[in-house]
Amino acid sequence: MKQALRPAFTATIPVLCGYLFIGFAFGVMLRDAGFAPPWALLCSLTIYAGSGQYLLVSLLAGGASLVTVAVMTLLLNCRHIFYGLSFLEPFHQMGGKKWYMIFALTDETYSLLCSLQTPAGVDPSAMRFLIAVLDHSYWILGSVAGGVIGGVLPFDSTGIDFAMTALFTVIFVEQWLQSKCHIPALMGLGAAAVSLALLGADNFILPAMLAICVMLVAARGRLYREEAT
Repeated sequence: MKQALRPAFTATIPVLCGYLFIGFAFGVMLRDAGFAPPWALLCSLTIYAGSGQYLLVSLLAGGASLVTVAVMTLLLNCRHIFYGLSFLEPFHQMGGKKWYMIFALTDETYSLLCSLQTPAGVDPSAMRFLIAVLDHSYWILGSVAGGVIGGVLPFDSTGIDFAMTALFTVIFVEQWLQSKCHIPALMGLGAAAVSLALLGADNFILPAMLAICVMLVAARGRLYREEAT
């Protein structure tokens, strides 16, 4: 764990910069909805789903039922099913830690794990685990800070939720620059654009993910050759 801590922290610096601001935005929004800072800590500690927590603020403010919250959260985060399929074997090798890894597999953590380059002499499982723990701690820190500071220093929070979109954009650009084969990225962009045009912003995510999986499986032979060269 000690050997893996430094490279894990280095790998998570982009997420640190993003999560502090995005978590802060969530804490501010939750405080504006009338919930004290301990609720920000509880939500980030037990739910830990950026877009899901943003949605939760409006659902709580509107007095939504538990069933409504559960269904909306499932629909919003069902894309994580596809994330988990990518790490069946690596997580299984981690023993009891796999349960936390399943819980902590956010979009950003998934992105880091997919492009993980483990230094010589460092246990890959330890580095994966520390990346997940560090990302989670960044989110908790940001959300609690937002809940506390947002109540002490009131300010206009209009547009603050755009921080999530900004972080996704930064991660996409970093992966594009690191990868020599851009076919998967272009497939993702194309499938998302077509699905968005046909189904609208409220219904496009799951069909787009299904289309991406089908295209990647169909093109896996060419992708292996591209990676090899």
